Amino acid sequence: MLMTKELSLEQREELLSTLKARFEKNIERHEWVEWPKVQEKLEANADKLWSLHEMERTGGEPDVVDYDKETDEFVFADCSAESPKGRRSVCYDQEALESRKKHKPENSALNMAAEMGIEVLTEEQYRELQKVGKFDMKTSSWVLTPADVRERGGALFCDLRYGRVFMYHNGADSYYGARGFRGSLRV
Repeated sequence: MLMTKELSLEQREELLSTLKARFEKNIERHEWVEWPKVQEKLEANADKLWSLHEMERTGGEPDVVDYDKETDEFVFADCSAESPKGRRSVCYDQEALESRKKHKPENSALNMAAEMGIEVLTEEQYRELQKVGKFDMKTSSWVLTPADVRERGGALFCDLRYGRVFMYHNGADSYYGARGFRGSLRV
């Protein structure tokens, strides 16, 4: 199925309204910026709006969590309390997906992220995200895995337990109903 990467005017307005409401409700995540500046960037980047729509559609509840002064970009990340529901039960990457002979998941974290136009969080980004809220207290999320780990068949994931972020490993071909992935998008 070929997906159009353009939002209708109604979808665009609804998304901007949702993002603004979330932005205002969670101002502690980004006290250093005002919504009109974010909205201006969003309105100038239709492709980024489409990616944010995909983050929202799959349950990510994206919100502004950082600003890169060097590139003049706002950084959005999935801020849903648990790993986004529409992105769970996926293995890590295409190689892992192809290696499964039985009971293949429908997709992989890296494939879905690429289709959505977003990046899977790194371990460092995941730890930074936990400074603006408490996420994955019941679920876990795949994080970008270093090549030396992936070459050995593994992949990394993180969660928050006992007030701490834990990083673990698993076979990249594994998938669980409580494990998905979180993404980020620069606008």
